[in-house]
Amino acid sequence: MEQNKQQQDVQENEEAIEESQEESAEEKAEKSSDEAIDMENEDDRVTELEKELEDIKNRMIRVQADYDNFRRRTREEKEAAAKYRAQGIVEELLPVLDNFERALNVQTDREQVDSYHQGMKMVYNQLIEVLQNQGVEEVPGEGEAFDPHQHQAVMQVQEDDYDDNTVVEVLQKGYKLKDRVVRPAMVKVNSK
Repeated sequence: MEQNKQQQDVQENEEAIEESQEESAEEKAEKSSDEAIDMENEDDRVTELEKELEDIKNRMIRVQADYDNFRRRTREEKEAAAKYRAQGIVEELLPVLDNFERALNVQTDREQVDSYHQGMKMVYNQLIEVLQNQGVEEVPGEGEAFDPHQHQAVMQVQEDDYDDNTVVEVLQKGYKLKDRVVRPAMVKVNSK
Protein backbone atom coordinates (compact mmCIF):
# COMPACT_ATOMS: atom_id res chain seq x y z
CA MET A 1 0.00 0.00 0.00
CA GLU A 2 2.64 2.23 0.83
CA GLN A 3 4.15 1.57 -2.47
CA ASN A 4 0.89 2.32 -4.20
CA LYS A 5 0.65 5.44 -2.24
CA GLN A 6 4.15 6.43 -3.23
CA GLN A 7 3.44 5.65 -6.84
CA GLN A 8 0.26 7.63 -6.63
CA ASP A 9 2.15 10.55 -5.05
CA VAL A 10 4.83 10.33 -7.72
CA GLN A 11 2.19 10.23 -10.39
CA GLU A 12 0.41 13.22 -8.86
CA ASN A 13 3.70 15.08 -8.64
CA GLU A 14 4.46 14.31 -12.26
CA GLU A 15 1.01 15.48 -13.27
CA ALA A 16 1.43 18.67 -11.25
CA ILE A 17 4.81 19.24 -12.82
CA GLU A 18 3.33 18.69 -16.29
CA GLU A 19 0.46 21.04 -15.49
CA SER A 20 2.82 23.69 -14.20
CA GLN A 21 5.01 23.24 -17.25
CA GLU A 22 1.95 23.56 -19.48
CA GLU A 23 0.82 26.62 -17.52
CA SER A 24 4.34 27.98 -17.70
CA ALA A 25 4.42 27.40 -21.47
CA GLU A 26 1.02 29.06 -21.84
CA GLU A 27 2.13 31.97 -19.68
CA LYS A 28 5.30 32.28 -21.73
CA ALA A 29 3.27 32.21 -24.94
CA GLU A 30 0.90 34.81 -23.51
CA LYS A 31 3.80 36.94 -22.33
CA SER A 32 5.56 36.73 -25.69
CA SER A 33 2.24 37.44 -27.40
CA ASP A 34 1.66 40.40 -25.07
CA GLU A 35 5.21 41.58 -25.67
CA ALA A 36 4.69 41.33 -29.43
CA ILE A 37 1.47 43.31 -29.14
CA ASP A 38 3.22 45.84 -26.91
CA MET A 39 6.03 46.13 -29.48
CA GLU A 40 3.50 46.66 -32.27
CA ASN A 41 1.73 49.28 -30.14
CA GLU A 42 5.03 50.99 -29.42
CA ASP A 43 5.95 50.96 -33.12
CA ASP A 44 2.54 52.41 -33.97
CA ARG A 45 2.93 55.04 -31.23
CA VAL A 46 6.43 55.95 -32.47
CA THR A 47 5.11 56.30 -36.03
CA GLU A 48 2.24 58.44 -34.78
CA LEU A 49 4.59 60.67 -32.78
CA GLU A 50 6.90 61.06 -35.78
CA LYS A 51 3.93 62.18 -37.90
CA GLU A 52 2.89 64.68 -35.20
CA LEU A 53 6.44 66.01 -35.06
CA GLU A 54 6.53 66.41 -38.86
CA ASP A 55 3.17 68.24 -38.79
CA ILE A 56 4.43 70.57 -36.06
CA LYS A 57 7.59 71.27 -38.05
CA ASN A 58 5.54 72.07 -41.17
CA ARG A 59 3.22 74.37 -39.20
CA MET A 60 6.21 76.11 -37.67
CA ILE A 61 7.74 76.68 -41.11
CA ARG A 62 4.43 78.09 -42.41
CA VAL A 63 4.06 80.37 -39.39
CA GLN A 64 7.61 81.63 -39.88
CA ALA A 65 6.91 82.31 -43.58
CA ASP A 66 3.67 84.12 -42.70
CA TYR A 67 5.52 86.22 -40.15
CA ASP A 68 8.25 87.09 -42.68
CA ASN A 69 5.60 88.08 -45.24
CA PHE A 70 3.82 90.20 -42.63
CA ARG A 71 7.06 92.02 -41.76
CA ARG A 72 7.83 92.61 -45.45
CA ARG A 73 4.31 93.95 -46.17
CA THR A 74 4.45 96.20 -43.11
CA ARG A 75 7.84 97.56 -44.15
CA GLU A 76 6.59 98.19 -47.72
CA GLU A 77 3.46 99.94 -46.42
CA LYS A 78 5.57 102.17 -44.17
CA GLU A 79 7.89 103.01 -47.07
CA ALA A 80 4.92 103.83 -49.32
CA ALA A 81 3.34 105.97 -46.60
CA ALA A 82 6.60 107.86 -46.13
CA LYS A 83 7.09 108.18 -49.90
CA TYR A 84 3.65 109.66 -50.49
CA ARG A 85 3.09 111.47 -47.17
CA ALA A 86 3.03 114.83 -48.96
CA GLN A 87 0.30 113.80 -51.41
CA GLY A 88 -2.57 115.42 -49.48
CA ILE A 89 -0.74 118.72 -49.19
CA VAL A 90 0.30 118.62 -52.85
CA GLU A 91 -3.30 118.02 -53.93
CA GLU A 92 -4.42 121.06 -51.91
CA LEU A 93 -1.60 123.25 -53.27
CA LEU A 94 -2.22 122.52 -56.95
CA PRO A 95 -5.17 124.97 -57.28
CA VAL A 96 -2.99 127.62 -55.62
CA LEU A 97 -0.27 126.87 -58.16
CA ASP A 98 -2.81 127.16 -61.00
CA ASN A 99 -3.95 130.56 -59.73
CA PHE A 100 -0.36 131.76 -59.50
CA GLU A 101 0.21 130.76 -63.12
CA ARG A 102 -2.95 132.55 -64.25
CA ALA A 103 -1.94 135.68 -62.36
CA LEU A 104 1.55 135.57 -63.88
CA ASN A 105 0.10 135.27 -67.39
CA VAL A 106 -1.73 138.61 -67.07
CA GLN A 107 0.02 141.31 -69.14
CA THR A 108 0.25 144.80 -67.61
CA ASP A 109 1.52 148.19 -68.73
CA ARG A 110 2.00 149.86 -65.40
CA GLU A 111 5.28 149.90 -63.55
CA GLN A 112 3.75 149.40 -60.09
CA VAL A 113 1.85 146.33 -61.22
CA ASP A 114 5.05 145.00 -62.77
CA SER A 115 6.78 145.06 -59.36
CA TYR A 116 3.88 143.04 -57.87
CA HIS A 117 4.18 140.74 -60.82
CA GLN A 118 7.89 140.22 -60.11
CA GLY A 119 7.14 139.52 -56.43
CA MET A 120 4.47 136.96 -57.36
CA LYS A 121 6.89 135.32 -59.79
CA MET A 122 9.46 134.95 -56.98
CA VAL A 123 6.85 133.39 -54.66
CA TYR A 124 5.69 131.13 -57.50
CA ASN A 125 9.28 129.97 -58.20
CA GLN A 126 9.79 129.30 -54.51
CA LEU A 127 6.59 127.24 -54.37
CA ILE A 128 7.67 125.26 -57.43
CA GLU A 129 11.08 124.61 -55.82
CA VAL A 130 9.49 123.35 -52.58
CA LEU A 131 7.20 121.02 -54.51
CA GLN A 132 10.10 119.72 -56.59
CA ASN A 133 12.07 119.03 -53.41
CA GLN A 134 9.15 116.87 -52.26
CA GLY A 135 9.26 114.88 -55.52
CA VAL A 136 6.50 116.70 -57.42
CA GLU A 137 7.00 117.01 -61.15
CA GLU A 138 4.88 118.17 -64.05
CA VAL A 139 3.26 115.56 -66.30
CA PRO A 140 4.75 115.87 -69.82
CA GLY A 141 2.31 117.56 -72.15
CA GLU A 142 2.30 119.09 -75.62
CA GLY A 143 3.87 116.96 -78.34
CA GLU A 144 3.89 113.84 -76.15
CA ALA A 145 2.00 110.65 -76.95
CA PHE A 146 -1.35 110.50 -75.16
CA ASP A 147 -1.14 108.32 -72.03
CA PRO A 148 -4.48 107.67 -70.30
CA HIS A 149 -2.61 107.09 -67.04
CA GLN A 150 -1.20 110.63 -67.11
CA HIS A 151 -3.56 112.59 -69.35
CA GLN A 152 -7.27 113.28 -69.34
CA ALA A 153 -8.51 113.94 -72.88
CA VAL A 154 -11.21 116.62 -72.81
CA MET A 155 -11.15 117.47 -76.52
CA GLN A 156 -10.21 115.86 -79.82
CA VAL A 157 -8.93 117.90 -82.73
CA GLN A 158 -7.61 117.17 -86.20
CA GLU A 159 -4.27 118.88 -86.73
CA ASP A 160 -1.94 118.06 -89.61
CA ASP A 161 1.13 119.18 -87.66
CA TYR A 162 0.75 116.39 -85.07
CA ASP A 163 0.73 112.62 -85.27
CA ASP A 164 -2.36 110.64 -84.38
CA ASN A 165 -2.96 110.19 -80.63
CA THR A 166 -0.60 113.05 -79.71
CA VAL A 167 -1.25 115.79 -77.16
CA VAL A 168 -1.86 119.04 -79.06
CA GLU A 169 -2.46 121.41 -76.14
CA VAL A 170 -2.44 121.25 -72.34
CA LEU A 171 -5.54 122.93 -70.90
CA GLN A 172 -4.58 122.26 -67.26
CA LYS A 173 -1.19 120.99 -66.10
CA GLY A 174 -0.96 117.60 -64.49
CA TYR A 175 1.42 116.63 -61.69
CA LYS A 176 3.07 113.49 -60.36
CA LEU A 177 4.37 112.85 -56.86
CA LYS A 178 7.39 110.59 -57.32
CA ASP A 179 5.88 107.90 -59.61
CA ARG A 180 2.18 108.40 -58.69
CA VAL A 181 -0.06 110.74 -60.72
CA VAL A 182 -1.66 113.22 -58.31
CA ARG A 183 -3.63 115.03 -61.00
CA PRO A 184 -3.73 114.06 -64.68
CA ALA A 185 -3.15 116.77 -67.27
CA MET A 186 -6.31 117.95 -69.08
CA VAL A 187 -5.39 117.91 -72.77
CA LYS A 188 -6.53 118.20 -76.37
CA VAL A 189 -5.62 115.10 -78.36
CA ASN A 190 -5.06 114.86 -82.11
CA SER A 191 -7.09 112.22 -83.90
CA LYS A 192 -7.01 111.79 -87.65
